[in-house]
Amino acid sequence: MEREKVTAVVLAGGSGKRMGSDIPKQYLPIDGRPVLYYSLKAFEDCPLVDEIVLVVGKGETDSCMEHMVKPWNMRKVRRAVEGGRERYHSVREGLKAVEKADYVLIHDGARPLLTDRIIRDSVESARMFGACVAAMPVKDTIKVADAEGFAAETPDRSTLWLMQTPQSFSCSLIRKAYDMLAQAEAAGGPDWERLHITDDAMVAETFLKMKVKLISGDYSNIKITTPEDLIVAETLLKSRKNGNNLKK
Repeated sequence: MEREKVTAVVLAGGSGKRMGSDIPKQYLPIDGRPVLYYSLKAFEDCPLVDEIVLVVGKGETDSCMEHMVKPWNMRKVRRAVEGGRERYHSVREGLKAVEKADYVLIHDGARPLLTDRIIRDSVESARMFGACVAAMPVKDTIKVADAEGFAAETPDRSTLWLMQTPQSFSCSLIRKAYDMLAQAEAAGGPDWERLHITDDAMVAETFLKMKVKLISGDYSNIKITTPEDLIVAETLLKSRKNGNNLKK
């Protein structure tokens, strides 16, 4: 029996706006290598992942393959495609470039501390449940604010999770969900205006009414957004390189 095919879609079309940099955050250096290198390397080294589709900014496909993929010998990166205006546009472009996969793992290239364990758990859970997300329970108390900026509600912290990536799915199901999203966007109207898509799980939940399984990510699986995040990520990477086991 032929093994099921797994493809990683890695999103690398972000900007350096909140970093205060002209260089897109995924290309900024951490411990001597670009941020994007680390998540690509994690997928490259995991035997459960068969190929990688890289989604980049406008006009960056050739340069990314030439300067990011080839020098680091990322052989699983089959192609780079241009993303779109919003994250969900970029995901859809990436999904359209996936060929004959059974499962797809959608990952933010600005999360460099992805581990082999998270990838393996994501693949297994996608097989079991059809849709899963790496996530972690929140540590802090969360407040819901009203329109005037006052605390209006305190949700039960035990029910709250921080979403991470990969967000992993049956490929046919998540493609269908994103096609339905594109149709809803084209139709517009009040229903679309009220819909604010923030992650892939929400697309599956909204358009396919799927229940998405939450699986254990890692508190170190942070997303690079601000300059402080670069400092934290570099510290964590060096600690990992030195063999220190940081608790989740």
